[in-house]
Amino acid sequence: MSEAVDLDLEADDSLEKTNEFARAGSEQDSFKGEIPSAYDMDLDSINPVWNRLFQENKSLEYFRRLRAEDPVHFNETETAGRFWSLTRYDDIKAVDMDHHNFSSAHGITLGFPIDRPLPEGALDISLFIAMDPPKHDVQRKTVAPVVSARNMQALEPLIRERTGNVLDSLPVGETFNWVDKVSIELTTQMLATLFDFPFEERRKLTRWSDVATAAPGSGIIDSEEQRRSELFEMLAYFNNIWEQRKAEPTGDFISMLAHGEDTKDMQPLEFMGNLILLIVGGNDTTRNSMSAGVHALNLFPREYEKLRADHSLIPNMVSEIIRWQTPLAYMRRTANSDCEIRGKKIRAGDQLLMWYLSGNRDEDVFEKGEELIIDRANSRNHLSFGFGIHRCMGNRTAELQLKILWEEIMKRFEHIEVVGKEERTFSSFVRGYTELPVRLHKKV
Repeated sequence: MSEAVDLDLEADDSLEKTNEFARAGSEQDSFKGEIPSAYDMDLDSINPVWNRLFQENKSLEYFRRLRAEDPVHFNETETAGRFWSLTRYDDIKAVDMDHHNFSSAHGITLGFPIDRPLPEGALDISLFIAMDPPKHDVQRKTVAPVVSARNMQALEPLIRERTGNVLDSLPVGETFNWVDKVSIELTTQMLATLFDFPFEERRKLTRWSDVATAAPGSGIIDSEEQRRSELFEMLAYFNNIWEQRKAEPTGDFISMLAHGEDTKDMQPLEFMGNLILLIVGGNDTTRNSMSAGVHALNLFPREYEKLRADHSLIPNMVSEIIRWQTPLAYMRRTANSDCEIRGKKIRAGDQLLMWYLSGNRDEDVFEKGEELIIDRANSRNHLSFGFGIHRCMGNRTAELQLKILWEEIMKRFEHIEVVGKEERTFSSFVRGYTELPVRLHKKV
């Protein structure tokens, strides 16, 4: 940044109006009481962004019906305007790879109609994932070396050492929350390394990730005012790190941004946007896949037996866990011109939600797609990392952390037993866990 952060920005309203992740799932759920079966609703009235569908793990049935009966599904609401839900694999992949006709520049989560002005006082927060070329390309290129294959290879011994230390510290024979003790701890340690962040304060990164994506009243934040306050605290904290890295670069994300020719003069709100992107992206995919693997192997015990018999299945299992979980349920694109998908007439400016979660269960691509099958032949074809120019930059990092975790688990434990009901995030964007009670059984 060319100047220090102007903390007078805190007085501004409506951070949430342009915060990509905060907007996700902002449409009000229409359910009163128990959520009905997808097949008991009028097809036209189904709105897949309802948060409760995900918190109560009811979304899969809704997507199953949409894939079969209305794979390009239309909704129009007062807040978001016109938007379409793509639920079949081939349609999602085609749109994801076509950045010429389907833009990211208007946002990557469900937002406001692009033909309306933003609300007065709204802050213009930019994320490079929510950009089109050429700006997207140069900003992504600036930070990509931090998560390159070469850098991950160099970090592998440290990741393995930390993973072993965390697993060895767990209370064997006692019930504990796997999400907090393992998934959050390991991903936060990794984030602290990638940001060269003060290690003793690493849980700030988890907190900021949760604050950026949480719905008010979810138990994480109470209001948009609280979100604004905490994200500006994040910005001020990282502004100090930025100044340190300008003087003494260390090869981390902030050093790359502070010294990159195309990023060294970015404005504070653009810096904030990219911080949110890197923190959320580095946190949620890995963290929720770490929890999902334990949960899934308990739901599908035959697969756990396969794993015990053949540890060489771990790399493929990692891809299958990421497919089965789909940690980010969707991404949005915006149509640049009138077009047609499966006979549906899309208008220029319409939002398209690419439901990776649904595409990853498309039976035309993944046989028995609802099931975890750790030796599935085409697991790596999953949509969870996206395709095209916006494919997840940290995919190698996520896969490496998960691979190491399961290699170290299998050295130590005969069984990680889920002993209670999981609790899930109140979000249609981040598909995650908040609680997963487990008990460890050591190898004899």
